[in-house]
Amino acid sequence: MGTVIEFKNVSYTYPLADIPSIKNISFSLEQGGFYGVIGRNGSGKTTLCALIRGFAPSFYQGNLEGTVLIDGKPTVDYGPGELSLRVGYVFQNPFNQISGVKDTVFEEIAFGLENFGIPVDEIERRVIEIMDLTNITGLAEKNPFDLSGGQQQRLALASIIVLKPDILVIDEPTSQLDPEGTESVFEIIKMMKKERKTIILVEHEVDLLAEYADTILVLHQGCLVRMGPTSEVLGDAKLLDYGIQIPQIVHLSSALIRRGLPLDTIPVTEEAAVMAFKNCIKAR
Repeated sequence: MGTVIEFKNVSYTYPLADIPSIKNISFSLEQGGFYGVIGRNGSGKTTLCALIRGFAPSFYQGNLEGTVLIDGKPTVDYGPGELSLRVGYVFQNPFNQISGVKDTVFEEIAFGLENFGIPVDEIERRVIEIMDLTNITGLAEKNPFDLSGGQQQRLALASIIVLKPDILVIDEPTSQLDPEGTESVFEIIKMMKKERKTIILVEHEVDLLAEYADTILVLHQGCLVRMGPTSEVLGDAKLLDYGIQIPQIVHLSSALIRRGLPLDTIPVTEEAAVMAFKNCIKAR
C-alpha cells in the first residue's frame, strides 16, 4: 500500500469569508484504508471532502494555501473531469446528485458512463452488475425522483461506484435515513471496503464508524485535532470536549470501570466488549 491522498499545510477560505474553513492541516491517507471523519457542524468536514475531490478551489473558488495531492499530483493540476474517474464523491443529500435529465434508475446509473464514452454493451453490463450489487435491480424502470430517501442514497452510491473509482469520498450518507435505510447503505460501503477501495466517510453515527473504520480523523473549528486508530480515538472520552459523541459501548465500559471492572482497554464495539468482559470474568 502507498499514499494516495496527502495534505501539506492546507488552509482554505471560501469567497467572501474572513476565516478559513480548513486551517493548516497536514496528513496522508494510504491506499485501501477506511477513514472516518468526525466533528461538529461547521468543523470543516464537508470542506475537507471538497478539497479531496478538487471542488475547492476549482468549483467553489476561494483561496487555497498549501497542497492537496492525489497520487502525488496536486489536485489543481488535474484537468476538468479528470479526477472523476479517480475519486468518486457521494453528496450528503442524494437529491443533489440525481442529474434530473434521465427518466429511469437504469438510465441515471448509465449517465456517467455515457459521458465518458464507454461502449454501449459495456455500459449495460456494468449497470446491471452495479444494480445487483446495490440491491436496486427492482427499481430499474422507476423514476429516480419517485424513490424513497434510502433508495435514492443507494442510487447515488451506484451511480458513483459504476465508474469504478479507487477512492470514495462519502459525505454523511445516513443523515436523512431511517435505521433500515442506514443499514442498507452501510452494507454497500462494507462491500467497497472488502474490495480495498480507499474510503473517506463523513458520518455522525460513531457506533457505525467504530465497527467499520480503520482510522478516525477529528476536526474542530477547521483544525485536525486528532488522527489515529479507531479504537484509540473513539475510546477517548475527551472527544466530548469537542462536542462529539462517543460510542454507547464506551459509555457503558467507562461506567463499569468506575465500578471496579478491571478492563485493560476500553472497547468501542459490541463484539470487542463481549470479548473484554469474558476475559475479565475468566481472570477472576
